[in-house]
Amino acid sequence: MPSTFLGLNTAYLGLTASNAALNTTANNIANVNTEGYSRQKVNQQAANAMRVYTSYGCIGAGVDTTSIERQRDAFYDFKYWNNNADVGEYDVLQDYMKQIEDHFKDDTTMKGFNTVYDELFNSLQEVMKNAGDQATRSQCIGYAENLAYYFNMMSSTLESMQLDANAEIANTVSQINTFASEIASLSQQINVIELEGGFANELRDRRDLIVDKLSKLVDVKVDESPIYDANDPTRETGATRYQVLIASSQKLVDADKFFQLECIPREQKEALNQSDAVGLYDIVWTDGRNFNMYNPVMGGTLRGLIEIRDGNNQENFQGLVESVGANAGGDRTITIKATYDYTQDINKCTLPFDGVLRADGKLYHYKEFQANYDADGNVESYTFTVDSSYAAEDATADPTVGNKASVGSPVAYQGIPYYQEQMNEWCRNFAEAFNKILTQDGAVDDYGKAPFALFVANHNTDSKQQNIFDASEAEMQADVNKSYYYMTAKNFTVNKDIKTDSRLLATHTSNQATVDTKGESAYDVIEDIIDMRTNKNIMSFRGCNSSEFLQCVLSDIALNTSNALTFGQTFANIGKAIDNQRISVSGVDEDEEALDLVSFQHAYNLASKMIQTLKEVYDRLILNTGV
Repeated sequence: MPSTFLGLNTAYLGLTASNAALNTTANNIANVNTEGYSRQKVNQQAANAMRVYTSYGCIGAGVDTTSIERQRDAFYDFKYWNNNADVGEYDVLQDYMKQIEDHFKDDTTMKGFNTVYDELFNSLQEVMKNAGDQATRSQCIGYAENLAYYFNMMSSTLESMQLDANAEIANTVSQINTFASEIASLSQQINVIELEGGFANELRDRRDLIVDKLSKLVDVKVDESPIYDANDPTRETGATRYQVLIASSQKLVDADKFFQLECIPREQKEALNQSDAVGLYDIVWTDGRNFNMYNPVMGGTLRGLIEIRDGNNQENFQGLVESVGANAGGDRTITIKATYDYTQDINKCTLPFDGVLRADGKLYHYKEFQANYDADGNVESYTFTVDSSYAAEDATADPTVGNKASVGSPVAYQGIPYYQEQMNEWCRNFAEAFNKILTQDGAVDDYGKAPFALFVANHNTDSKQQNIFDASEAEMQADVNKSYYYMTAKNFTVNKDIKTDSRLLATHTSNQATVDTKGESAYDVIEDIIDMRTNKNIMSFRGCNSSEFLQCVLSDIALNTSNALTFGQTFANIGKAIDNQRISVSGVDEDEEALDLVSFQHAYNLASKMIQTLKEVYDRLILNTGV
């Protein structure tokens, strides 16, 4: 049964509803430029009608203001977060691939491989014209130094870039940890408010904005589910369980709890590739969980940095366990069969001299390895000597024969390790072919003695040169330290003895006919060396001749740079389109708010007039009626 003052109460409800709508509109307009703000809307519904027990049945009781909610579509948020991970990844790849491309270029602004290589062979042409002239030889040796210096600098540059990417990985992990703690804290505050029946719109906006930023660093999945009363499983408490999963469903935040990542530098004996910089980080969870940093479905800036830092084109060492035994010193040995083309040619290999072998999911630290060759000179297996000083960390059981074994992880991107390997391979093949011609049977220096090799390797631990390439083929096969595998682009250099005395550079053989006719100006050795420039039978690199190194490598770099730019722009455009769709739902439109303002003001004025009218009615009823 309605009271006498039902009309006044109904008008009052209309006034408060319009006032809430006006205040919400003011809040929307105030936050029109606030990052991450979602437009809010007052939800209203008709109040329950009252029965009056007359022929017309019920009478309206006004309006109920049920809530003030954000205008947000979770579907667009999920799409945006998924795409944002790709944006973050390709932003990194664009930046680093452009740097790599700039360092490898050869034009008027920078002297590159083609220039220094042409200078060396042009100088060899000059030596051939006057092989007995020491100044011409010295100049030729100087150009050989330039070639070695080029590769030394390129290797050092790539190593510096690898360390830069490594530092960025640490910074990215730190940001992820910060975002995790902020999300957990906001989730707790949101639940405190919403358990009491409120709506924490602004806090939810801040939390979603943090997830926006997090999604660019690493791929994210978000799940929010209601929390039910333990005593009444059908009743929702008003609180929710907010979970954030990263890197392919690894838990980062669970309600008010968050988990932290940590960067641990690798020891020198834990390098994944021969030319890796020292101290690269592995990422682990601080609670002891394994963080799979090479997960192929992980995305974001973190993935891009890992691809650049560790990308090996999936050409890490892999094979099958062939046998397990022990060497003469009693150390355990594990022999791995070479099952891939790139492991059957040791010059293409990237194995560190001491590292970590993984087999059967267990770790085995090794202190050295030996390549085992077949009758055709191809590597058929590798024997690793397990380092007994790591006995406490390594598996005690032997790996299962026939199972897979590997060093490092396959990363399906041509990152810095890949380009280091390409340079290492070229330097080894070039030095081997060049030195083989220079020291061929019958070749002599100006002193009539057997000549030295021109290209050698600097020692890895001191200032000496590792002049090991005078070893026989059998010695090289028996000890990788006496093979060209020891040589990398970083330690590739010219024999200091020949630099000191150019007469030690052989230009001819001791063929009597040659010596009789040419004397010290004989140049048959130089002629053979010049032939290797274009003769793929003497030296080839990826099916090309020795002079086409830069074209081969630049083709990879150009393709990767182009892909990074293309995909980066594509995902950026997709991101803008999705964000526009989000804004169409949650963004504040000033014109729309202006229209709402007029509408709500009009409703407010009408409710006020209704109250004024009813006031006059009640004044007349109360003051002017009665006995």
